[in-house]
Amino acid sequence: MQDEPELIDVPHRGVPDLTATPRQFDAAIADLSHALGPLAVDAERANSYRYSHMDYLIQVRRQGTDTYLFDIPALLAAGCDITRLVSVMPDAQWLLHDASQDLPSFRDLGLFPTKLFDTEFAARFLGLKKAGLASATQKFLGKTLAKEHAIADWSVRPLRRDLRVYAALDVELLIELRDAEEKALRSQGKWEWAQEEFSAILAHGLAFHESHNEPWYHTSHISRLGADREGLAIVRELWNTRDKIARKLDINPDLLVGDHTLVEAGLRKPHNRAQFEDISGFQERVRRHTGTEEDKMVENYAPLQRSVKPRVWLDAILRAENLKEDEWPAMHTYEEKGGSGAQRTMKYWKSHQPERYQRLSAMRTAIGQLSQDLEIPAELLVKPSLIREVCWQEIPHEQIGAFLSEHGARPWQVNLVTKSLRGITVTES
Repeated sequence: MQDEPELIDVPHRGVPDLTATPRQFDAAIADLSHALGPLAVDAERANSYRYSHMDYLIQVRRQGTDTYLFDIPALLAAGCDITRLVSVMPDAQWLLHDASQDLPSFRDLGLFPTKLFDTEFAARFLGLKKAGLASATQKFLGKTLAKEHAIADWSVRPLRRDLRVYAALDVELLIELRDAEEKALRSQGKWEWAQEEFSAILAHGLAFHESHNEPWYHTSHISRLGADREGLAIVRELWNTRDKIARKLDINPDLLVGDHTLVEAGLRKPHNRAQFEDISGFQERVRRHTGTEEDKMVENYAPLQRSVKPRVWLDAILRAENLKEDEWPAMHTYEEKGGSGAQRTMKYWKSHQPERYQRLSAMRTAIGQLSQDLEIPAELLVKPSLIREVCWQEIPHEQIGAFLSEHGARPWQVNLVTKSLRGITVTES
């Protein structure tokens, strides 16, 4: 019988306080810079509660040092140069679990690490289906972490002791985990491939990406409106109004009014106060009924929620309803929304494009077999969307490698995937 994993529920050096003053920051940087090895790093935001996506806390640990919990708002307010986390240790490898979540906010703070090891990616690359931090440490170290506050409001100060424990545990075992995963990657012949992936994750995470010029189109369930352009105009006006207020108040827009209410208004098109008041989502303060601590945290935002009167939403609806038809949003075609024929359903492929469907099925089978042989998830071997595009665009076999490279596939992926597809004998158009 497998031994029970060791439960780690408190940092081995004790529960750290926040590093919040210039003197504390200087001492922490000095301690970290005099140590050796990689930096175990994590960050905490408050996206469920705040409009801002900034880091309210950055946790850092190095072999032989304490764990430091950097209070980013306090340090910035005190004039501290947060970028010293990189500049003083420019060659240090950063250890992150699911780096794609944290790198964009690091970039916004001016933090540009040069070396990365992503323990979450490594766990998936080694075949772990559940690659959360606690699952990874249990698999590779025989230890599991007590994790109970994933949806905490990290913007609140003072930060409670239990939240500081949670934050510190995020970096408590990262160094050990990295060592164990590197050993496994090397033994399975995946080490060089993983390094290519880490470089790609780092570059993508730190790059500046253009934001969608019409983000309101991503409102949840907006497809219910179909081709109703007037309804879309109402959703657009409500979304933009909500976004402006949420930004000013620094509150998550969903805590003012939910997406489902915006869409309901687009469907019902209330023309007067009585019809508007029939839409309950505009009349009731947003609450969460999870039966957990999250309910209490949402209560902290009640004053901000109450400061926005229902009349604000009615005025937005009436503004949209007073628009002329040529001012309504245009209906985007499937391609204009960022899609292509390759993104249609398999039912569509099978009935309308049988030859393309046959080739896609054969390629999926080949990649699935490669995935089993290497114990690497198929989606890490190659993005499924790229294979669909290959088939939809009828890319000849001899050009598949160049196509994959052009669309961001790494050399190890191109090499393995093109070899696995070489034997497919489906007749090409």
